[in-house]
Amino acid sequence: MAEENKVESGVVLPPADFTEQLQKEAQEMGVTLNEHQIKQFYDYYELLIHWNTMVNLTAITEQKEVVTKHFSDSLALVKAVPDLAEKEYTLIDVGTGAGFPGIPLKIAFPNLKVTLLDSLNKRINFLNEVIQALELEKIQAVHGRAEDAAHDNVSRETFDFCVSRAVANLSTLSEYCLPFVKVGGWFVPYKSGKLEEEMKTGKGAIRKLGGELEDVISFHLANEDERNLVRIRKTEKTGKKYPRKAGTPSREPLK
Repeated sequence: MAEENKVESGVVLPPADFTEQLQKEAQEMGVTLNEHQIKQFYDYYELLIHWNTMVNLTAITEQKEVVTKHFSDSLALVKAVPDLAEKEYTLIDVGTGAGFPGIPLKIAFPNLKVTLLDSLNKRINFLNEVIQALELEKIQAVHGRAEDAAHDNVSRETFDFCVSRAVANLSTLSEYCLPFVKVGGWFVPYKSGKLEEEMKTGKGAIRKLGGELEDVISFHLANEDERNLVRIRKTEKTGKKYPRKAGTPSREPLK
């Protein structure tokens, strides 16, 4: 159970157990958070729990689990991109859902220029409230399907990074995401468990889409969940026919 919140100068502070856990787990990822950022994370948590009673955002609602499985996991991108705090990278989070990993990354690395893409308008409404409440800048929530948005010249092949925690096989996810990445940029999906078979079947699809599978960074969260960041380099432009029309990438994954 969360500790009772303290009030200082009229501002409700995050409970000590939340602050200590988030600081500790972030530091283990190599990320240092100041008091303002920790308060932003707590405000985000409270909005998530409130909205989750009206919109299905997450099955994970217990404070300790949200910190580990959503916040800390999201910040792990720094393991794949060590200079994340130093450059104004452009980043798109495809299938962002409740904002993971895009919003935690924006809080921890304010220099990032972030686009959150999701197909459900109710989730976009939630994301916009979070952006406003946390006073985040250089971040936008966009309503749309990846299959459509990736054909928009404003978004196509314009991002330094594409990230996604969406549940889909590597072939399907690459077709959704690689078209957003500029040549020389990276697609970094977050994946669970063993990946050997998925990577084996996904290599051909990644090549067809203009990517090259470089490596996998494996790590464990504080609760010992095994997680992976797959680093896929965009080496050439994606063919104009990709992604294929809505539903096709998941029904008929590229090989």
